[in-house]
Amino acid sequence: MGNLTVAVIAPNDYAKDLGKKGTASDITLYDLKQGADTVTLVEPTKYPERLAPLFFSVSLADRALVVVDAINAQLGECMVMLQCAGVAKGYIVLRNYLVPEQLAPLTKGTVLEGYQFIEDDKTAIRLMLLKEAAEAGTEDARPGAVPIDHFFNVKGVGTVILGHVAYGTVRKHDELKALPTTRSTQVRSIQKHDDDYDEATRGDRVGLALKNIDVEELDRGYVLTADPDIRTTSEVTAAAQLVDFWKHPLKEGMVFHLGHWMQFIPARITAVQDGEGKHPTVTLSLEKPVVHPAGSRAVLMYLEGGKLRVAGWIILP
Repeated sequence: MGNLTVAVIAPNDYAKDLGKKGTASDITLYDLKQGADTVTLVEPTKYPERLAPLFFSVSLADRALVVVDAINAQLGECMVMLQCAGVAKGYIVLRNYLVPEQLAPLTKGTVLEGYQFIEDDKTAIRLMLLKEAAEAGTEDARPGAVPIDHFFNVKGVGTVILGHVAYGTVRKHDELKALPTTRSTQVRSIQKHDDDYDEATRGDRVGLALKNIDVEELDRGYVLTADPDIRTTSEVTAAAQLVDFWKHPLKEGMVFHLGHWMQFIPARITAVQDGEGKHPTVTLSLEKPVVHPAGSRAVLMYLEGGKLRVAGWIILP
């Protein structure tokens, strides 16, 4: 059994012919299943009006599918997001008579330089993704972590959350913390693509029915986990890696957004060293704590940045 999560960076509804439509909000998810192998496709429905959906679409992606109708500023911002989020594998579909040579100056030196150019053939794309899902390894015995992207109350069931297993394994009846709060909950049941399971592992798209917690106590971005090593951090000092296209010097008082998993948190710069350079050391005071494993990557975004709102990334301590 394998699974794959794919960020679909394309005109809205492109994925409707690739999988079955599921949850729809500022992001839209589509499911593709063959036997025990599953693919989850995520579209940033409310992008470009809002940047957060683009980040949420790529934050837990194993692959990206980039459909290019035109070479413009929006495409550039999407490519920078993929670079900053570290989505190292993917595919590019060119339309409107575009050719790879036209894209080469933008992709050079980025993760997209290694993406595979493929034809705009939905049947072939489905088969390719299912094959890759079948070959994906998902064994991970650590206690799991599930960032929440949607949550609601189901009559007769109670509190249900939707999310992806970021790492590790989550099992039925596990006792989990709902970080960054102090609340705890128990897993009543696990569903993956509408089927019941006793456990879910890294990369699985899950619905968890929970005991002892109400929907009013949850929020998007909260992390359900029993991992004792996961961290909750309110202030971060780290070396930022700014992208070459970023032109704004970093200054004290600037408010960025820090993106990690399904968290999109306002973060004010309280100290900066070498703010004119591409590798400044910044101290960020977060509006609310970020939940993360040590050494994970977080994307820096500046909503006042104009045509490019993605600045770079940091490694969380």
